[in-house]
Amino acid sequence: MPTSNYQPERAIDEIADFLADPVRPADFPSHILRFRNDRAARTVGLDDLDDASWIDHFGRFTALPDAQPEPLALRYHGHQFRVYNPDLGDGRGFLFAQLREDRAAGGRLLDLGTKGSGLTPYSRTADGRLTLKGGVREILATEMLEALGVTTSRTFSLIETGEQLVRGDEPSPTRSAVLVRMSHGHIRIGSFQRLAQRGETAHLARLVDYCLAKLLDRTPGDNPALTLLECVVERAADLAASYMVAGFVHGVLNTDNIAITAESFDYGPWRFTPHWDPGFTAAYFDQTGLYAFARQAEAIHWNLAQLARSLQDLTEVDAMVEVLRRYPALYESRLIARFLWRLGLETPDAEAGRAFVVAAVEVLRGHPVLIDQFFFDWRRGEHEAPLYAGVAWDALRTARTALTARDGSTAHAYWGGEAPCSMHIDEVEAIWRAIAEADDWQPLADKIEAVRAMGTAHGPGPAPSESTSAS
Repeated sequence: MPTSNYQPERAIDEIADFLADPVRPADFPSHILRFRNDRAARTVGLDDLDDASWIDHFGRFTALPDAQPEPLALRYHGHQFRVYNPDLGDGRGFLFAQLREDRAAGGRLLDLGTKGSGLTPYSRTADGRLTLKGGVREILATEMLEALGVTTSRTFSLIETGEQLVRGDEPSPTRSAVLVRMSHGHIRIGSFQRLAQRGETAHLARLVDYCLAKLLDRTPGDNPALTLLECVVERAADLAASYMVAGFVHGVLNTDNIAITAESFDYGPWRFTPHWDPGFTAAYFDQTGLYAFARQAEAIHWNLAQLARSLQDLTEVDAMVEVLRRYPALYESRLIARFLWRLGLETPDAEAGRAFVVAAVEVLRGHPVLIDQFFFDWRRGEHEAPLYAGVAWDALRTARTALTARDGSTAHAYWGGEAPCSMHIDEVEAIWRAIAEADDWQPLADKIEAVRAMGTAHGPGPAPSESTSAS
């Protein structure tokens, strides 16, 4: 049974008439619980469910008590690699329930959404399913990003479902699964694009009001659409900065993959780049490098411009242009704050912080040093290691003297370890290989434990209000 923290909501009912379609979940042949995120479940009062009840709700999708009675597939359009596609929508997922997290965790409205839960009106030629490997990869991505301070959805549940799937990019047939993610809303830039493209201005205004009130906690003021854009630009600049400091490449930053809360979600061909390699890509089909490591900030900015275009019937274009022009400075400010945070540093001198980060990025670009190793070594004071010999590193050490370490920034035992925790593709493949070849789930469990320890060692990410100093 849910605990006293359990607070179901049905806020989506306010906009479901123009945003969603009721659907039925797939009837899977079997259900094997592979992962349940009790840490996340605790924040919404569901950690006391026994495994049988967990499978009933998150494998068979029996409605939670007092929550929405049936799943809803959301409607949206989007630019995919900058080509507009009106034939999108939740093709293998749906919104299952909305819950309020406990006040200690922030009190936000959260969605439980699915991936691989069956056919919907938007499945097109696909089968509505998820491979087990895809589910495992999403667990690893969300756990690592959360540990590195990125605002991300969390993998809530993964259940193997007993089907054999054929996929062109994996050895086939391959095992199937259904995943549940916990997100701070599933409304996307593409949700606004669909309404604008269809000329549904009244519905667009209602969606703006919903997002401000339910997801962004902003007073709409005299110009709700402009307030929305301001909020999303601020949050998206931080998201782009957090990807860079984490060394993360999402792979498919299409407008249907950018949440209006700027919470990162939906992990397909993601990778972590080992080195600060501007051209590193995650998706084999990204032939032009549109979403390469160093192009992600620009890609997100372009997506924000598409949101502004969708809102042009609700507010003044010139005012939105001014908001969009703030993005580069916001991005730089957040990049500095997050870079210093990961190093456990702070400074009262904004220019000193900026000078150090600019120098650090330049030296990392020019040297084959692992990103994780750099942050690990320099946070714990190992600036003089042979790896960091040379004139460029000498200059960085000099710039470092203007900064100070945060109190307790290396207190956790993690900083005394032999090596940093990382999530490179060879590690991901090794974890999957153990599952595929021997049904051995221990390497995955061990990795999650190590990643969470690293997250505890880093502490909470920098506050949104910070610019060039860490919390």
